[in-house]
Amino acid sequence: MQHAVVVYGGRSSEHAISCLSAKSVLEVVDRNRYTVTAVGVTREGRWTLTDGVIEVSEDVPLPEVPDSGPTAAIVGTRRGPLLVELDDEGERVASRGIVDVVFPLMHGPWGEDGTVQGMLATVGVPYVGADVTASSIGIDKIAMKASFAAAGIPQTAYEGVRREAWLRDPSAVADHLADRLTMPWFVKPARQGSSIGITKLDDAGGLAEAMELAFEYDEVAIIEQGVEQARELEVGVLGEATIDITPPGEVIASREFYDFDAKYLADSQLTIPAPVTDRVRQRIITLACTAYRAIGCRGMARIDFFVFPDDTVLVNEINTIPGFTPMSMFPRLWQAEGLDYSALVDRLLRSARV
Repeated sequence: MQHAVVVYGGRSSEHAISCLSAKSVLEVVDRNRYTVTAVGVTREGRWTLTDGVIEVSEDVPLPEVPDSGPTAAIVGTRRGPLLVELDDEGERVASRGIVDVVFPLMHGPWGEDGTVQGMLATVGVPYVGADVTASSIGIDKIAMKASFAAAGIPQTAYEGVRREAWLRDPSAVADHLADRLTMPWFVKPARQGSSIGITKLDDAGGLAEAMELAFEYDEVAIIEQGVEQARELEVGVLGEATIDITPPGEVIASREFYDFDAKYLADSQLTIPAPVTDRVRQRIITLACTAYRAIGCRGMARIDFFVFPDDTVLVNEINTIPGFTPMSMFPRLWQAEGLDYSALVDRLLRSARV
């Protein structure tokens, strides 16, 4: 059997969502094909061996990696990538075996952004999902949108603002934004997922507070021109040389917009497949393929769109490690196509490479 390591948790504000994704994946990995080891990354960044049992309850809906387990590391050896247990001095105390494949389920910075992918590539272990370059572009909304623009992909107008520029002259920044973008605005951290740190503004009066919130999560904020009367549709993508794309599903948020609570804590509605015309469906699939190729993605992605009443389609963003929780769109899209959760995980593990 192959030895698969599922890595989850991490230092980002999406730590708990990563745990929820890992919980679902660990429950369906084919134990006849894989020996599975769960490695949690604490909020402080320590890699630790866990029992792989991630408890969720009404009292604790958002779990986290416990800090009680032994420290772990994956190191390159003459035999191949080796999972080892370390003591508090960093000395090896036990070997947990050669690692054949890693499934990184770390959302957001320090996990989805190419950092973990680079470490895994350095020691030569195959891993699920996008490589370093595609991961780093996908997590950075400004770099991602620049890549989309270079590929001729239609998208909403946006501006990026660095913290130092805002602190130096907030009035000048506000005037610049007002000249370039029409209301409403969405103010976001540039390199953050799960709709964390986002503020919707209907006027510029709340800009200072919105920027302050965004800068809690990143040194760069992105201000996107909001869209009115647009539907939010998403597709799942698998593959590399040859890719498969699902028909779109639709998100109907339970709140004003699809923020963190609407995604994970409230009862937002997902309609799969989305009721759209054949023309819109084909347009979405064509743009999804272009967006996936634009950042050099491989393995998997979820790509999000805005669709307007006149059938105009804009690409919103790409997610290289989409959510794997039971309520997440990505696995549900593939389930609707006949690829159930367990088969989806198996396909991804089989597609892993350095």
